[in-house]
Amino acid sequence: MAQKKLKHNFKNIFLRAALLGSLVSACTNSSPTDNSSTKQDDPKNSDQVTLTLLAYDSFTPSENIFDAFTLETGVKVEIALGGDAGELVTKAALTAGNPQGDVLWGVDNTLLSRAIEAKIFSAYETKNTNELDQSARKLVANNEVSPVDTGDVCLNYDVKWFADRKIAPPLTLRALTSANYANLLVVPSPITSSPGLAFMLATIAEFGEDGWGEYWQQLKQNGVLIVDGWNEAYYTEFSGSSGKGDRPIVVSYGSSPPAEMIYASPKPATAPTAVAALTCYRQVEFAGVLRGTKHQREAEMLVDYLTSVAFQQDLPLTLFVYPANTKAKLPAEFLKYSMRPELPLQIDPELIAKNRTTWLDTFTNKVLR
Repeated sequence: MAQKKLKHNFKNIFLRAALLGSLVSACTNSSPTDNSSTKQDDPKNSDQVTLTLLAYDSFTPSENIFDAFTLETGVKVEIALGGDAGELVTKAALTAGNPQGDVLWGVDNTLLSRAIEAKIFSAYETKNTNELDQSARKLVANNEVSPVDTGDVCLNYDVKWFADRKIAPPLTLRALTSANYANLLVVPSPITSSPGLAFMLATIAEFGEDGWGEYWQQLKQNGVLIVDGWNEAYYTEFSGSSGKGDRPIVVSYGSSPPAEMIYASPKPATAPTAVAALTCYRQVEFAGVLRGTKHQREAEMLVDYLTSVAFQQDLPLTLFVYPANTKAKLPAEFLKYSMRPELPLQIDPELIAKNRTTWLDTFTNKVLR
């Protein structure tokens, strides 16, 4: 959600996207998980296991967040970063059954059908199931994965850029085809990027299967810039963040403005970016046990921890997403600056599964060529 994912930039932490990434060390400040079955199994009596958690590049929870899990279970966690969520799922599909990790964080509802078709995951129903967002749970009837967060992919715009030029910002998807916004928009590609795919699905939801292709051709004629991933779009090409690019409209998240406020130094009086609420597409992110892991029981325990209140309450101010665990509390500063659309654009995952390949082929033929 995702995403969605701004903390590392504001703290000037540049995470290296090596597939065998950095170790997240243990610490004793977090509250331990209440996994009673874990205590009964007592894995600490056996040889210590180290799990590899595969995640997208912008997965930046608190540095010592897995401490409580290690203290409770004796199991260590390493994080291996693997690019954007789309790239992450592609790599996992290529190694399905012989995974390069044990648990994967970051497949979302735009990529879920692809992951399930590739048999990436080993089904597991977390003990926290009843605490999780029910609408998100319904997306995975067979428990292939567990929902971990929700968010919204939306148009973001540079408030100052438009104010300085006395130009009204675009508030709808249709507005982007206006000459007023020529050469102003940057989007991550739906071929390689999860938020890029979400934005493409937003246009399909808005303009229908018969009209979205023509809409993208109009965007192309109006000078849309398509880049590989969200990081490049937001941090390099967008004028409203630290990249200081020359494009004042970007596909990002409904939670991007609070991240800009919370981690900016010095802190501005108002958020430098804003969200066009009518352009948002609801994104749900999931985590699951990778099929073929050599540590099935420990991987299931990690999924329990990822869906627990202790971990979920860390998400709003680190990944800037909404926890899937309904018992997790939202920080006041997150609520103050975040924007949650009441009627986000959505497409049924079964329809995505049926048409994803065709839609992406259409995008390639009508937009990229």
